[in-house]
Amino acid sequence: MTSPSTKKTSEPSSVFDEIIAHNAKYAETFGLGHLRTPPARKLAILTCMDSRMDLEQLLGLQVGDAHMIRNGGGLATDDALRSLILSTHLLGTRFIVIIQHTECGSLSVTDEQMRHRLTAQTGKDASHLQFHTFTDLDRTTTEQIKRVREHPFLPKDIQVKGFVYDVKKGSLREVHAD
Repeated sequence: MTSPSTKKTSEPSSVFDEIIAHNAKYAETFGLGHLRTPPARKLAILTCMDSRMDLEQLLGLQVGDAHMIRNGGGLATDDALRSLILSTHLLGTRFIVIIQHTECGSLSVTDEQMRHRLTAQTGKDASHLQFHTFTDLDRTTTEQIKRVREHPFLPKDIQVKGFVYDVKKGSLREVHAD
């Protein structure tokens, strides 16, 4: 009979344990410490937090090529714009790509539904929260392009383009804001 102090548990490791263990192996052969803070391709990408988009592979980029700004919906929120201002004025970014995608969670719920869900689940008033959900990918992409292009603190000479990524096909389709 095994004593409680020597009994091995078959408890699976947590996701935290897995990522820390992976990082320890990664750090053993790490070779990217020479990279500089400014993005090598002078590129910033504003996109959704969706886990199905591997931006480096999707766009043919390497670590250090671009700033990646991700949020729910890939929207030019005040915080995303703050990051773009820093990227352009402090770190030399000249190109901004906005990528939205099919099957986005922000297409599947309204702000009102999300506020109701939160209130029901937490018992706290969520009526003041904004989630910026949307129903039309092309229109929303166009709005984000315009918001970035027209922002008073972003340089007027930066190039901004928008795309919709198809999560089933892996392809990008350009959305024109003009």
